[in-house]
Amino acid sequence: MSLLEKEQELHQMIGEGKMMEAFEKFYADNVVMVEPMSGTTEGKDANRAREQQWLEMVQEVHGGGVTAITSNEEDGLTISESWMEATYKDGNRAKMEEVSVKKWENGQVVHERFYYTMPG
Repeated sequence: MSLLEKEQELHQMIGEGKMMEAFEKFYADNVVMVEPMSGTTEGKDANRAREQQWLEMVQEVHGGGVTAITSNEEDGLTISESWMEATYKDGNRAKMEEVSVKKWENGQVVHERFYYTMPG
């Protein structure tokens, strides 16, 4: 399976509400994730906790999707542009748009950096 196909499957699972299942399947134990708002988080356990904390803040997802996706198979990179609209438990509703750059090794994500601005 190509990295592009893996990235597409990952987004398909997220779209089906299987975000944590996708995380478990595609992310390496030593993954490093970089967020503009919270900085760098190292390791699968720490990133799992961060993802679960975010999910616990969401009351309802109204929609989402991928607007662009590509891969550089030789260098082990995938890039996707996606969006999600959600209402949070605090009552705020927001449409988030982000770009994600992933580095893959042995079929799993070892580094991911997100680029986005917070809706204001």
